[in-house]
Amino acid sequence: MLVAAAVCPCPPLLVPELAAGAAPELAAARAACTDALGVLAAARPDRLVVVGPAGESGHGVSEEENGHGAYAEGAWGSFRGFGVDVDVRLGRAGDGATDPESSRRPLPTSLAVAAWLLERTGWADAPIEGLAVGEPLAAERCTDIGRDIAARAERVALLVMGDASACRTLKAPGYLDERAEPFDASVARALGKADVAALKSLDIELARDLRASGRAPWQILAGAAEQAGLSGSLLYDDAPYGVGYLVATWS
Repeated sequence: MLVAAAVCPCPPLLVPELAAGAAPELAAARAACTDALGVLAAARPDRLVVVGPAGESGHGVSEEENGHGAYAEGAWGSFRGFGVDVDVRLGRAGDGATDPESSRRPLPTSLAVAAWLLERTGWADAPIEGLAVGEPLAAERCTDIGRDIAARAERVALLVMGDASACRTLKAPGYLDERAEPFDASVARALGKADVAALKSLDIELARDLRASGRAPWQILAGAAEQAGLSGSLLYDDAPYGVGYLVATWS
């Protein structure tokens, strides 16, 4: 059963070595993520599942897997592709016995950012597994995956990675789209109120148009939380660089 969840953005710029001189611009977001992980630890989960978008790299995604792929504890990731010598692991290094392939292939960027956050906060409270999901994954499939995750242990916690729209300003990656701000505001309200129904009803086509990478992970959260009766709290809501970043906790 789901006992707690944290929602965090997943820009590589959260890693200070990568952000370099721009690191202070996301200091508040990093602090909010740290607070959110504290809520997960306080819930004393038996298992932590990290869910994030597979991203353009496609790691962890195949048509045969219905647009999602699992990563075992100890799976590795790296930010070397962004020009910095920073490597991470998702939890403790394992032997990959349950899924050897997931230990060999690198984490997608969203899960690498999650691994960096967990290392930064010294997570050692429960075993970890990762799940990368493809953008096309249908809402019904997302909620089904969420229900399955919630049933994996008596006390399950979720770390949900994903960004809101990337179209908030003229200089945003997706340029300016007037629909972006109201879309992000609706997601922020849903996350702040732990509104499962609102997350389930997110417009998939609009989310795709606005390049909101968090849509599928948020809907997985909605499926996992159906019977949990959790309350929400919005810790951070801003759009530096024209991209919506949200941090929230459900407990």
